Amino acid sequence: MPDGVTDPDLRAEILRIAAQRGSGKTLCPSDAARSIGGDQWRDLMPAARRIAFDLAGEGLVHVTQHGDPVAQDARGPIRIRWIEGPAATTDDGASGEAPSSG
Repeated sequence: MPDGVTDPDLRAEILRIAAQRGSGKTLCPSDAARSIGGDQWRDLMPAARRIAFDLAGEGLVHVTQHGDPVAQDARGPIRIRWIEGPAATTDDGASGEAPSSG
């Protein structure tokens, strides 16, 4: 992993982007990796995929391919979609609610 980037940092960035986009849009794990990994974002991809599936297991996001849910052993590109619903609190204390637009 790039210096100074931790799993909790990557988790928080995935949640931030997913919440910002809401349930109507998805993100690729690479979006979060690029956002915090700089030129070494590719080094973050295995962790980003793993964290995406961890978040899905917690019920915070869906992980899909071609719009269908997939298991952690899925190969190829995946997408992460925010799950709308009651506010959830993450381990880092961040609210699970999407930010308000007003």
